[in-house]
Amino acid sequence: MFERPDVGERAVLVHIDFTAHDGTEDPGEFRELVTSAGVEPVCTVTGSRKQPSPRFFVGEGKLEEIRDAVAANEADVVLFNHALSPRQERNIEHELKCRVLDRTGVILDIFAQRARTHEGKLQVELAQLEHMSTRLVRGWTHLERQKGGIGLRGPGETQLETDRRLLRERIKSIHKRLEKVRRQRNQGRRARERADIPTVSLVGYTNAGKSTLFNRITTSSVYAADQLFATLDPTLRRLELPDIGPVVMADTVGFIRHLPHKLVEAFRATLEETTQATLLLHIIDCHDPRRDENIEQVEEVLAEIGADEIPMLQVFNKIDLLENFTPRVERNEEGIPVRAWVSAVTGEGLDGLFDAIVERVAEDVVHHFVLLGPADGKLRALLHEAGSVLREEYRDSGDTVVEVRLQNRDWQQLLSRAGVNEKSIRLDGGHA
Repeated sequence: MFERPDVGERAVLVHIDFTAHDGTEDPGEFRELVTSAGVEPVCTVTGSRKQPSPRFFVGEGKLEEIRDAVAANEADVVLFNHALSPRQERNIEHELKCRVLDRTGVILDIFAQRARTHEGKLQVELAQLEHMSTRLVRGWTHLERQKGGIGLRGPGETQLETDRRLLRERIKSIHKRLEKVRRQRNQGRRARERADIPTVSLVGYTNAGKSTLFNRITTSSVYAADQLFATLDPTLRRLELPDIGPVVMADTVGFIRHLPHKLVEAFRATLEETTQATLLLHIIDCHDPRRDENIEQVEEVLAEIGADEIPMLQVFNKIDLLENFTPRVERNEEGIPVRAWVSAVTGEGLDGLFDAIVERVAEDVVHHFVLLGPADGKLRALLHEAGSVLREEYRDSGDTVVEVRLQNRDWQQLLSRAGVNEKSIRLDGGHA
């Protein structure tokens, strides 16, 4: 579609530190991104400026240095660890005579390679098209005029206008298809809610070990690799927890620093598994030197998609890379598990993590001793039917003290079905 230089396998990377801007990108992480995209970084050009140049993003001296690096290393593409405007990309390509991509373009390319499901491919295509729509002028400058020749003269739209229209139509079509996928996903979610099945969703920075941990907990075989964005498509597995029953565990796409907003929008259907979860497991690479910054980035994205109010358990993964570290579960002042230290590779600490998950999901579980008289036979039968009776003790008066443990919602429903007032049967303070 574009008359632009082809992308090859050898890349010159460009990273500029701007003194007037906070939150610069990490050059090491960008190198990992490029490698994940299947491209060989042959050289990194670095520099510093007060602010970007409107025309070339970098100064003319730095542009000449990049040109020399491309020639010396026989590079096919120049990759910027920054967001470039369409005009800047066009100008730089014109000067360097080779393909230029910014950070967003690299991430989109990785997403295009990794998407496996129909939904994932649709979401990637949508993000690519919306990114491309702002860059059509760069690719079609030679076609801004109307076509001439016999049968083609007179009023009509230019080739550029035609392609803009085709892009708009394709984007509209993908939005409709994704809306259908979203409705189907909502139906499945509502069915789980009706069945009162909790959802535990794994979130975290890309390459934190989410899929490896997911495979360990659910004994499944989701693709896991030591690379950025190994997982794009959400994976759901059913799991049985003691005292809880069935739960659904969801593995989701990883987050990254300054994740392009269009990608967040495009993957909203996928991320809805996160926004509707009962509990979030925030998987953290405890060995990463930028661990705290990565935690902040994930929390920012969670706030952006409206999932920042959901109960969360932090899981510090990869303790096998730390020296003489013992797995443990940390609790807050109220005794609630808030942090678990584990290794998804070796399995260390997973028993403690499993217990912490059960405890957090069971926060809505009630544990009561109830006094049932001969007239409360219906409630007693319903409690046994639900499998929530731990033990019973019979009294000489004919009454029965029953110890029960179940979800609070189920408890209220059983009381309603039996027509029993909770205050008349509850034995506060335990076994009386």
